[in-house]
Amino acid sequence: MTYDYIVIGAGIIGVSTAWQLQRAFPGSSVLVLEKESRPAYHQTGRNSGVIHAGVYYTPGSLKARFCKEGNIATKQFCSDHGIRFEQCGKLLVATDELEQGRMAALVARCAENDIAVEELSAPQLRECEPNISGVGALLVPSTGIVSYTEITQKMADLILQGGGEVRFNCRVEALHEQSDQITVETSNGSFTGRFLVACAGVMADRIVRMLGIQPEFKIIPFRGDYFLLGAEHNRIVNHLIYPIPDPELPFLGVHLTRMIDGTVTVGPNAVLAFKREGYGRFAFSLSDSIEMFTYPGLLKVLYRNFSVSIVELKNALYKRGYLDLVRKYCPSLSVEDLHDYPAGIRAQAVTKDGTLASDFLFVSSRRALVVCNAPSPAATSAIPIGGYIVEKVTVLAEGISSGAPWREN
Repeated sequence: MTYDYIVIGAGIIGVSTAWQLQRAFPGSSVLVLEKESRPAYHQTGRNSGVIHAGVYYTPGSLKARFCKEGNIATKQFCSDHGIRFEQCGKLLVATDELEQGRMAALVARCAENDIAVEELSAPQLRECEPNISGVGALLVPSTGIVSYTEITQKMADLILQGGGEVRFNCRVEALHEQSDQITVETSNGSFTGRFLVACAGVMADRIVRMLGIQPEFKIIPFRGDYFLLGAEHNRIVNHLIYPIPDPELPFLGVHLTRMIDGTVTVGPNAVLAFKREGYGRFAFSLSDSIEMFTYPGLLKVLYRNFSVSIVELKNALYKRGYLDLVRKYCPSLSVEDLHDYPAGIRAQAVTKDGTLASDFLFVSSRRALVVCNAPSPAATSAIPIGGYIVEKVTVLAEGISSGAPWREN
């Protein structure tokens, strides 16, 4: 059969998109293809489970808009479908005068993004978090925690209930786009559809090339290492505890995260990974590494951030260095408190001039739309992102119907 819509990827972005395509176009046939044996196998199932509020993001950006809308939509979805979540709030802790100055800038950013926050003095911080040290903090009450794997599974169930299909163990091997349809060749058969949406995470640039388009970026994988605190520390904090981020760096820093299952994790850092889906500290792919280190954009990123990259790599291999980052605001922890926990991989689009794409990025052909950069907080933003993708697919369909010339974007 020819499906109306084929979606590649059963992470939360792909499944949210497929679910919303069904809702927007009742009676349409929707197929989700996933190379793994279950949904949420990669980035979705390997993050910290935070429902973000949107504190850091540039006003007017898609990231700021999607995060704010997604914070509300995620909680509503959970309420509608009986999925447990907790609005525990987040504290951004300043540990010195420099960070206190940066905190003031975040207060201004929150005002621009219309996000409610409360400034806490050092005594107020100590009162609400006895195990956390700092000269002040910023409380973000709307931040929460949830299992994004559970949300993704529920959306997949809704797709099936709506008459759609979700097929696993289907690794995409080739794409063939024609004037009236697009065919996806997989490791488990070929499938034809009228439109294709690809939400392939770290494989996004390779999907673009399968469409015959040369991407103006490359996906660079950054591994985020986490540790789990022992059960005796499950109540060490009442909120999520984040450092004040350095505005010169692209990542937020190591934080203490209460998980929805009652445990507490520490992380993540941000270390260049030598394999696109290599979650172990020593995971290595020769072909992935050659592809990365012959790319001018990555070399420029490493040149500009050489000292930071070395420190991150050291801390990834040396647990005590990692611990020092946490002890800045939680001095009671020791190296014995850090237990192994699954790592995650962040798919980061990097342009040839060494720019790390900071907002959402899409590439389209006549019958395909590829999500090429879905930066954190993509999980929080999954529902509005899916709605936005549906709008873009609708525009593509209208262009085909009107005979308008195709333009890549």
